[in-house]
Amino acid sequence: MQRNQYLWPLYVSIEKHTKQFDGWSSEQWAVTQFLSATQPRPKDAHLVFLELFLDERASYRLNLDLDNPKLFIICDQLDDGRWLPTSVTAEQSIATACLESDTPVISIDMPTAIACWIERFISVHGEVAICAHRRKHVDRKKEQRK
Repeated sequence: MQRNQYLWPLYVSIEKHTKQFDGWSSEQWAVTQFLSATQPRPKDAHLVFLELFLDERASYRLNLDLDNPKLFIICDQLDDGRWLPTSVTAEQSIATACLESDTPVISIDMPTAIACWIERFISVHGEVAICAHRRKHVDRKKEQRK
């Protein structure tokens, strides 16, 4: 399976670990394999896709400009508690929205090859101005006095 300018197929394997800290135990999922799907499929690996979208270029730029850019693996939680990787994104707000809706997400450091691919995508399609919109402050006390 080949990648193109918008889509990169990947194999992802994840595994649950139990960590002990000061007498407390915590279960965490971690990525054990993260490979381009141009290679043979490893045992227990799931095929997922990293898809790039034109309207997310500003977010990709913000991610790439970090000291440590990240990818976010979005998972489904199965009835038996296992996590199943379903997609990968470089867009932090998508990962945040998933976490806020109780959808499992695992973050990993972005491989250099993927960072270069995303950089090329932005270069080919053009940079987008990064603008933050602030909410308008509403003075509730002033409204109540009216």
